[in-house]
Amino acid sequence: MVTLGIDIGGSGIKGALVDVGKGELVGERIRIDTPIPSTPENCANVINQIIHHFNYSGPVGVTFPAVVKKGVTLTAANVDKKWIKFNAEELLRQVTRLPVIVLNDADAAGIAEIKYGAGKDVPGTVAMFTFGTGIGSAFFNDGTLMRNTEFGHMLIRGKDAERRASAKVKEDKGLSWKQWAKRVNEFLVEIDKLFTPDLIIIGGGLSKRFDKYGKFLKSQAKIVPAHFLNDAGIIGAAMAASELEK
Repeated sequence: MVTLGIDIGGSGIKGALVDVGKGELVGERIRIDTPIPSTPENCANVINQIIHHFNYSGPVGVTFPAVVKKGVTLTAANVDKKWIKFNAEELLRQVTRLPVIVLNDADAAGIAEIKYGAGKDVPGTVAMFTFGTGIGSAFFNDGTLMRNTEFGHMLIRGKDAERRASAKVKEDKGLSWKQWAKRVNEFLVEIDKLFTPDLIIIGGGLSKRFDKYGKFLKSQAKIVPAHFLNDAGIIGAAMAASELEK
């Protein structure tokens, strides 16, 4: 089955058709800058553009960088505050006139990695962190997802972890890979204390540069890059949407 997955981020909205039976993108993905302001209505219009680009008709999976429960976005860390306590699924279904499911972005990425990627068949506790505009998190215990963990907002030195160690912070402050990894390690120390994960998967925009900083990261767990790199969210979104037809 080929299903459309769309990943809303703080800087860009990405979409691609996905063969959900294989966990593979079908053709090239499209990326459009996240609109300013990033209101629900403006983002919905971009999602509609992506759907029309692919001339697609079917269920759509959409990820969002916040806590999502039953299609309602409860928080909004790196997008417009109008998303807070907003029924995103209802709006997107009205705008697109298609079946839509909305889920947390890191959860979606983790779903893809557990099913087909770096976390496949790994027992115990698997943690996935996506480093982009913020830091997303997804936790699995023997393959079962604990939704909406949002550990990017854990306090490190009095600040949200993502305000110290996101990919955006690295870029904005001009940090070297080693300097940035030192900040990430402060975050991983706390994760180790709380969860002692068996495997940590690094996703998001910086996953493709893992060779530059992976050697500096420290944890009791094995640390690996996401198999699907920054496409994991798209694939996980499509996988979730494919369930709408069952």
